[in-house]
Amino acid sequence: MQLARVVGTVWATRKTETLDGLRLQVLRQVGTDLKDGSGTVIAADAVGAGVGDLVLYATGSSARQTTVTENRPVDAVIMAVVDAFDLDGKVIFQKGGKGDR
Repeated sequence: MQLARVVGTVWATRKTETLDGLRLQVLRQVGTDLKDGSGTVIAADAVGAGVGDLVLYATGSSARQTTVTENRPVDAVIMAVVDAFDLDGKVIFQKGGKGDR
């Protein structure tokens, strides 16, 4: 699992039928310090994340192991919206609080 922030949405009206009904989100990878990384990923959204949300995502064969993405040609999936996390006893992120964008 990796951390990222949802920064956009991909719209594709022409696509393989197995992708019908999937929302595709643009993710910008972030570190545990919440600073933007250099990578972006397009991921199928299995949990209803929105632009600005901090999320956990998986790639590779793990991306096809959610109920929403099973047997679909996806390489990345958003599987959780982060509410909060801490490191070494210090709150790094809390949704709607300090550190949230």
